[in-house]
Amino acid sequence: MPEKKRGGGRHPAAAAMELTTSLGPETVPAEFWGEDTPPVARALLSSAVQCFARKGFHATTTRDITTVVGLSPGSLYVHFPSKEAVLFRIARTGHERALAELRAQPDDGDPRSHIRRLVAGHVSWHARHHTVARVCQYELAALEPEHHGEILGLRQQFSATMQAVVERGVREGAFDVPDIDRAVRAILSLGIDLVRWYRLDGADSPEALGESYAELAARMLGSPGGPQA
Repeated sequence: MPEKKRGGGRHPAAAAMELTTSLGPETVPAEFWGEDTPPVARALLSSAVQCFARKGFHATTTRDITTVVGLSPGSLYVHFPSKEAVLFRIARTGHERALAELRAQPDDGDPRSHIRRLVAGHVSWHARHHTVARVCQYELAALEPEHHGEILGLRQQFSATMQAVVERGVREGAFDVPDIDRAVRAILSLGIDLVRWYRLDGADSPEALGESYAELAARMLGSPGGPQA
């Protein structure tokens, strides 16, 4: 199916290149979606992130998503089988990127410094990509059951990664935690809740917020004097 330009509109490829100048203070880098994603599909995904974040999945139309990239509403289906498939791609990519950031934090053998790095990385990623993360957190109910189950599987890996470090710290006497499951949920919520209010043009950079929250997490675990990451 050929892609149709809206009357008098820009060519989709040109719109894709210009999209980052029209989406506000947080833009989605083209490489976020992967090198195997065509430029127009990347532009549609980035446009959908903004639309879903502003209006919610159900209130967003295909016309809302395609208008920014100069395409007719039906052109979305050249790249995605449905609007739900667009949301799933956003949610899967966002969770995979955030999980990769978490797992990339080095482990020096000390659970106190390791947990600080994990929290700092988790928080700073969510701050840096807060609009994508907001869609990932608050629009999941719109996913089809199979897609929803896949995302839940990714989310469980966040908990497992963090919990393994906290359990090791408890065994080694580095942490004093009466309920590990609750502690892990509380720590993860530090990175998740900020997507409701964080702004890149605010007082705290993603890195500064990450370091601050890492200190809070250490204190939550009974480790105020742990070594700095």
